Amino acid sequence: MRVTFLGTSGAVPTTRRNTSGLLVNRDGDRLLFDCGEGTQRQMMRFETGFSVEHVFVTHLHGDHVLGIPGLVQTFDFNDREAPLAIHAPHGTRGQLEDLVSAVGTAPSFPVRITQNGPGDVVLDREEYEVRAVKVDHRTRALGYALVEAERKGRFDRETAEHELGIPPGPKYSKLHRGEPVEHDGRTVQPEEVVGPPRPGRDATFASDWVDRARETGHATAREAADVASRAGAKRLALVHVSTRYAGDPSPIEDEARDAFDGEAFVPEDGYELEVPFSDADDEE
Repeated sequence: MRVTFLGTSGAVPTTRRNTSGLLVNRDGDRLLFDCGEGTQRQMMRFETGFSVEHVFVTHLHGDHVLGIPGLVQTFDFNDREAPLAIHAPHGTRGQLEDLVSAVGTAPSFPVRITQNGPGDVVLDREEYEVRAVKVDHRTRALGYALVEAERKGRFDRETAEHELGIPPGPKYSKLHRGEPVEHDGRTVQPEEVVGPPRPGRDATFASDWVDRARETGHATAREAADVASRAGAKRLALVHVSTRYAGDPSPIEDEARDAFDGEAFVPEDGYELEVPFSDADDEE
């Protein structure tokens, strides 16, 4: 799973940071979270690819959605046929329909708008799902959590080959799939050579806390750190950076690190983050 930070600025773009946009590439599935003005240019600039099928909107402030009309128009100019799904909070369909139609002509491809509430499974795949998460904001807003399904347990080749005498071959695959096999007159159960299921990866993409930021400057870095700590996160990427910290985000990072034991950082636009499995250090 690779996360590309397309836009990390606050409500106003700067020469270094674009407005909100984040793209997740999950084994070829490209999921776009928010689409501020200029997002499609960032996608070109950072070569993320344009085969986006799902756009997840956290809320309808302009710095999170004004890139949608341009993206739709570019898809249309390129004769796109595949449907585009735009997922957003309840009560926002009309505004999104206006944005899609702002280019003046109906797109050549279907655009499906879904409205969601906290706890809804917005996108359901065999290996992962995207859930809507409740956030506090002054307008209708959601966060999104991408959560992978559990993976198969680790296959214990040492036990299979040396303790049970099963030579490498098709029986290994069957056991790893959860199927028993016959060997030397006995039935070998999968749990004899396969460990417990291993957790998948997860990542949460939350809306910004604009009201609190306007009241207290950069206090929201600590809020984000508190949320990340309660969630058991290992890394915290702080985005929606105020223009006052565009050149030097270290005060934000320092405040977050005071309240968070994991890695906290402010990514630059274009930064790519590989999200490893929790047991990546001992992957085969």
